[in-house]
Amino acid sequence: MRKLILLIVAGLAVGALFGHLMMSVPGYWLIRVGDTSVQTSFWFGLVLLLAAFLVVHFVLRLLGGMIRPVGRFRTWNSRARNRRAMKRTERGLVAMTEGRWKRAEKTLVKAADDSSTPLVNYLSAALAAHYQGHYTQSQEHINQAQLTTEGADTAIGLMQAQLLIDRQQPEEALAILNRLDKQLPNHPQVLKLLKQVFLSVNDWEGLRRLIPRLAAQKLISQQEREELEFKAYRELIIFEAQNPNDIERVRSLWADMPDYLRGKTELIVLYAEALLQANEDAIAERLLNHSLDHHWDARLVKRYGLLNVDPARQLAKAEKWLQERPNDPELLLTCGRLSLRTGKWAKAQEYFEASQRQRPSGVVCAELARLYASLGEHNKSQLYYRHSVEMLAKSLPSLPQPSDASDSQPGSGKKAAKRA
Repeated sequence: MRKLILLIVAGLAVGALFGHLMMSVPGYWLIRVGDTSVQTSFWFGLVLLLAAFLVVHFVLRLLGGMIRPVGRFRTWNSRARNRRAMKRTERGLVAMTEGRWKRAEKTLVKAADDSSTPLVNYLSAALAAHYQGHYTQSQEHINQAQLTTEGADTAIGLMQAQLLIDRQQPEEALAILNRLDKQLPNHPQVLKLLKQVFLSVNDWEGLRRLIPRLAAQKLISQQEREELEFKAYRELIIFEAQNPNDIERVRSLWADMPDYLRGKTELIVLYAEALLQANEDAIAERLLNHSLDHHWDARLVKRYGLLNVDPARQLAKAEKWLQERPNDPELLLTCGRLSLRTGKWAKAQEYFEASQRQRPSGVVCAELARLYASLGEHNKSQLYYRHSVEMLAKSLPSLPQPSDASDSQPGSGKKAAKRA
């Protein structure tokens, strides 16, 4: 009731105000079109303008109300189609999860045009076609995905690379990944796929350069990093050592190698062999000397005994090691071989026999047999040759052998069958 009274009072006040204005502010409107003119008071013309505005406003609303149902229908239809497309997409993804590739591909492609996520539809359809072995069709779906969605080059490129890797086409995948790597240098998935491709194509140099980046992004553990670095440097040294004229490349690899790898016996042996092939015997000797002083290994000792640099100096060095390891069979064998190089036959015999006592070996027996034969002691030579053959035979796999001479004759198999 109070609100009604307030509205009445306010209406009366506004009416009184306008009445006062109409009396105190006289004026008129004059509208002339050609020879025709219309004149009216200012306030009546103002009321006419207001009425005209209201009429135009209601006419526009009426026209909008007539047009809106068409737009509403279009919006409703679009939303309905999108809902149906999303349901089909869900069914297609479920079919993919269940391994029903043909059904998944068909459903996903059918829903793609009305889907709000056509990229997902086409990439998933490409994957389904790939699993069916329809590689051309798979590529067509990928191309369609690229047309329907802007800014998805990375996702599409990664999908293409992964599918090419699965198809055993690593070279084509590498081209795509190199392009993506230039655009996105630290993308984790790009780096992971690059590692996979480098291993597949045996690109050890590429892998060697990639490993620090993988480690910086924490994409590999420390253990995996060490395994990959070891493998990369080993394969690179083996490959480069095939060209003895380019020993500088091998030296560069050794210089770039992480410190912990320079203590790996296999890599030391490979590097020493590369140096020897390039007639860098003196450098190989220094390498083995340094390595054995800091990291004792039987393989290095054995390789040291086969060097031919300065046998007397080498023997002196080996005998110095022997003072610390008097019962090392490999070192005793090495001392024996170096004694042969210096012409000290008796000393060589003593070292070989001492090595044989510490650990019987077919190699040591063969050295003794050869030495005794050269010294004219043929009985001892034949004895050690026999020991050498016997020890070698023990390392052979256990396989059936003929029981007597008759079994080795043609047709003996049939005779044995008759006796059985």
